[in-house]
Amino acid sequence: MVQNEENEKELIEKIVKINRVSKVVKGGRRFSFNALAVVGDQAGKVGIGLGKANEVPDAIRKAIESAKRQMVSVHITKKNTIPHEVEGEFKATHVILRPATTGTGIIAGEAVRSVVEQAGVHDVLSKVVGSKNPMNVVRATLDALKQLETPADSARKRNLSFAQVFGHTEN
Repeated sequence: MVQNEENEKELIEKIVKINRVSKVVKGGRRFSFNALAVVGDQAGKVGIGLGKANEVPDAIRKAIESAKRQMVSVHITKKNTIPHEVEGEFKATHVILRPATTGTGIIAGEAVRSVVEQAGVHDVLSKVVGSKNPMNVVRATLDALKQLETPADSARKRNLSFAQVFGHTEN
């Protein structure tokens, strides 16, 4: 139990979007709130969550709890970038992530930036094509990060040796 508490202390939470939603009823309008949160340890684990409630703090709390439950591991290189170019999709949103050289920084919009920062990526280029809805952009970014694989994973998947993947001949 103590180790679980220590892991939660290391997690960094970021609220991407808070949205006010109104419902028209007989007496007027009823307002509720949605919160979109990203949680990560900045070392290869990241999760996203959506919380809905009648008050903003409750919506944020629910979003963070949801994000902690949905954490996934992401492959990043020793230079804190992604291993290869990747494209993620969610509904009408396409997010393209490209590795960048050290010192470039995160060239991305707010929604993509929040996800890759929490994952621990320091240098990346991105482009969002299609819908710019923050909820869809965050989910498409997470889809792209899930597709990342190391060269060893790629070789294993194709039943090749590590040297064959990179075109080295074994003479």
